[in-house]
Amino acid sequence: MSTSLTPSLPAAGGFAPGLLPPLLPAPQSADFVGARLKHTALAVVSALAAMLLLAVVAFHGYAAWVIAHPYVPALYSNPQTEKGLAYSDVSFPSKSGRTTVHGWYIPSGAASDRTVVFSHGYGANREETWVPMYELASLLHGLHYNVFMFDYGYASSGKRTAATGGREESKQLLAAVQYVRSQGADEVVVWGFSMGAGTALQAALQTDKTDGIDAMILDSLFLPSSDSLYNNLKQYTDLPRNPSVPLIEWMLPFFTGSSFSQLPVKQVLSTNYTMPIFIMHGTADSIAPIETAEKIAASQYNSLSREWYVEGAIHELLFRTKPKEYIQRAALFLSQVDAARKSTEAA
Repeated sequence: MSTSLTPSLPAAGGFAPGLLPPLLPAPQSADFVGARLKHTALAVVSALAAMLLLAVVAFHGYAAWVIAHPYVPALYSNPQTEKGLAYSDVSFPSKSGRTTVHGWYIPSGAASDRTVVFSHGYGANREETWVPMYELASLLHGLHYNVFMFDYGYASSGKRTAATGGREESKQLLAAVQYVRSQGADEVVVWGFSMGAGTALQAALQTDKTDGIDAMILDSLFLPSSDSLYNNLKQYTDLPRNPSVPLIEWMLPFFTGSSFSQLPVKQVLSTNYTMPIFIMHGTADSIAPIETAEKIAASQYNSLSREWYVEGAIHELLFRTKPKEYIQRAALFLSQVDAARKSTEAA
């Protein structure tokens, strides 16, 4: 019996097991291909939109963080080195108890019960060179005033904290006022610059005649608001007001613990303060609108209160624009405040 080695062929129309041809995709219609391309394009656009949204949020979040944590250089000198003024390093808790205040107490050369507390501006520390602070401290020392220079929390020489637009800073200023009172001051004048001036107005809302602020000098006063935030943003980048300002305002509380709505800006703008206030402002100030200074000045009725608008001066450069007149006007105001106090005490 013979055996054939030739493989048998499959029957007609069939295939041998294991020899099936590969399956071919079913032909797709033009509508199916179009729909698939549409879904792919939509997914790509959605991913790009999400990435763009995330980038916008991240950018404004970073802007809010920078506003809450401004760059402030470290102290570079001291009153003794700069002006030969003896001083003491002091520190004490804020009135809120949440932060610590660090400063320099410069006693008058002669015994004095009059003290000026400097309230520096945002983005600076107690030295604030462009004002310039050491020059004013030396001037006041010559007029027999004690001087207190200190740092707000966001500029602290110790542990730095977030800037809060005056909410916590006003508590730090009030603690400074209490400190100089404890050193024998019967007359306390706060000399504020930019946001430090706005902070002084916020602090004055929280004091009374017995242990509060007796007078204020406010140079280039700045109040935190949506308008002032936008004016400052324009100094650095050409961002649209919307949605940038609302986004940053929404994010600020995550870094500062407070929002603009919690600040007593409307109250400051309408309050007739009991103490005399000297408001100084530049007509070319693009950071703190002069209208704010004019509105606050118009609400003051103390007979010693006054205002001085320096033609062409920009933010916080009033001293450098009109140095002689600046000193004369400030010294006159201080002398009148002191004379009024002594007259009241003698009565």
